[in-house]
Amino acid sequence: MPVPLAPYPTPPPSAANGAQSQLVCSGCRNLLLYPVGATSVCCAVCNAVTAVPHPGTEMAQLVCGGCHILLMYTRGATSVKCSCCHTVNLALEANQVAHVNCGNCIMLLMYQYGATSVKCAVCNFVTSVGILEALL
Repeated sequence: MPVPLAPYPTPPPSAANGAQSQLVCSGCRNLLLYPVGATSVCCAVCNAVTAVPHPGTEMAQLVCGGCHILLMYTRGATSVKCSCCHTVNLALEANQVAHVNCGNCIMLLMYQYGATSVKCAVCNFVTSVGILEALL
């Protein structure tokens, strides 16, 4: 007795109920929604194909130092290259960074432990941090 062929593979149970997830487009940085179980997503705006991380992969975010857009990356990466401005950003874990207010414009700055100074991306003022770390 012949077995009828299904036109499409049966979706995984989580995708069958309409579950969706999201990621940032690797081309235009728009937020993309996709069904759980997809392996890649094609952006409707720029047609870039973005790979979906494997289930269970922890993702992290940072703001690009060059163009100030939000970047998503796999947790544990040491650097992240921005697809918009091509700036290579250091991806530091929370326990590797410290914060200080800019000595000129009072903007909250983040820097790597051990640094002696940090340059503000807003006003370009260089704030000394070596003495502050010794006090903390």
